[in-house]
Amino acid sequence: MNGGMDADRTLKDRLIAAVREDPDLMAVLRTAAGLRLNDWLIFSGSVYQCVWNAVTGRPAGHGIKDFDLGYFDDDVSWDAEDAVIRRVAAAFDEPLRSRVEVRNQRRVSEWFPAKFGEPYPPVASTAEALERFVAPAFAVGVRMETDGRIDVVAPFGLEDVFALIVRPNPNRPLARDWDRVIAGLRARWPEVRVETA
Repeated sequence: MNGGMDADRTLKDRLIAAVREDPDLMAVLRTAAGLRLNDWLIFSGSVYQCVWNAVTGRPAGHGIKDFDLGYFDDDVSWDAEDAVIRRVAAAFDEPLRSRVEVRNQRRVSEWFPAKFGEPYPPVASTAEALERFVAPAFAVGVRMETDGRIDVVAPFGLEDVFALIVRPNPNRPLARDWDRVIAGLRARWPEVRVETA
């Protein structure tokens, strides 16, 4: 029983080590930590792809297009989110400024159904939003605390991330753009294994 917890801790330690080796991701984490946004995480591509680069021996930053910064605010107005987007942008210089994408996770339910054609009930936290990501491997987030410690949130665990396995999230319908997402990933990381059964 303890072996599973030790394995999870080992994978978290490996993920944190990979994150610390990626200078752009670390710069984003340090800057985001200083902004003190509510319930914030850097998640998705910039995190799992950072691990994929470490596992496959590619240089830090290979194939990483952007940095998703999620936070949580009960104010779902566009004006409130836009103010945060502007505040975050002002904290970065280029080229990172244009690569950090900010979204209020509570507000996603307001626009997701129209954009993606599937329901999206409101979430109660940024971590809960990860449970709805397209694939378990994508559902990983990190946050830097004020003491420099890095916290990891991974509701599905980290096994798929380190095995370069992409499978559909069992808790939601298959994403409409699944094939496009997979093709884009395989172009950058041919080692990715897709499991749909």
